[in-house]
Amino acid sequence: MGFEQFDTVVVPFPFTDRSTTKRRPALVISTGTFNQSHDHLILSMITKADNSRWESDFEILDWSEANLMHPCRIRMKCFTLETKLVTRKLGSISERDRITAGSALKRYFGC
Repeated sequence: MGFEQFDTVVVPFPFTDRSTTKRRPALVISTGTFNQSHDHLILSMITKADNSRWESDFEILDWSEANLMHPCRIRMKCFTLETKLVTRKLGSISERDRITAGSALKRYFGC
């Protein structure tokens, strides 16, 4: 299965403070070209956590269009993962959410 930038996927998300993982949604931030040529994805966390917001968090306005179960936000907590470890593809974020995500990538990563 191929993955494109701004796809939403379910992955075993690594915890930084433990050696365990938890299946959760993530946003593909790497391009389709990168994903195909490296068999890895660069991902950003999708969370509904209200208790610990980061300044870089941004809301997914059209969360149901991305096939997410409830309102949530993108967190610039990024990691790489082998493509074969993706549990499933959910969908893709809307055009207006892509604009917000693209702006956040430029602001926080300079790309």
